[in-house]
Amino acid sequence: MPDSPQSPDSLPRHPLLNVCVHEVTMAAALQAIERFVASGRSHHVVTLDASMCVEARTDLELRRIVLEAELVTPDSAGILWAARRCGVRLTERVSGVDIVSALAARSPTTGITMFLLGAAPGVAEEAAARLQTQHPGCRIVGAHHGYFSADDEPRVVDAIRQARPDVLCVAMGIPKQEKWIARHRAELGVPVMIGVGGTFDVLSGRMRRAPAWMRRTNLEWLYRVLANPRKLRKVLMLPGFVAMTLKARR
Repeated sequence: MPDSPQSPDSLPRHPLLNVCVHEVTMAAALQAIERFVASGRSHHVVTLDASMCVEARTDLELRRIVLEAELVTPDSAGILWAARRCGVRLTERVSGVDIVSALAARSPTTGITMFLLGAAPGVAEEAAARLQTQHPGCRIVGAHHGYFSADDEPRVVDAIRQARPDVLCVAMGIPKQEKWIARHRAELGVPVMIGVGGTFDVLSGRMRRAPAWMRRTNLEWLYRVLANPRKLRKVLMLPGFVAMTLKARR
């Protein structure tokens, strides 16, 4: 049976720690994004993980951005755990890499166009090429790395505006990607702008995704750290996240 349509406004939105998160399945998130595109208005989609919660504790700009986002999905096992501890109902993990993959798979049918911005030089282009090979007819209208200078930024913004994508996927890491989206949202006028972290590294094939059994058992974070020690910083935030959760539960 096909998924029943669900308005983004009808998705339950719950306070969690110092931010908020929507009670949403992958199917409902994709429906919401497609409705955002159809509306033509600009929307910010945040994929919330534990490190973002910790950063938002002291970064008030990031906290405001998350609280004002039109859709906030639970993008880590830590968020699901914290929600259970705090009595917040969440259905499943809805990650950035899965959202981008699903949008690409549906693009030949929905007609939704995408622009990939971020990661190291060449990575976004490789991710775009692989997605178009995997999903013939996938409409990716541009790709650009995230290592541009302040002087080059107007040129990058203009390239995105000229491409007129329905969805802009920004892979610059937390909180840079969220702040970049908030800063350029009005001038770009893209219907959906979403921060997706290390998604392009996975989709390009430069970084293998965790085996399915590790994803099922919520150990994908461990696989990512072992594969890329630079992500150790996120792991070092986990004790603070646990402490925040236990304190909020009292």
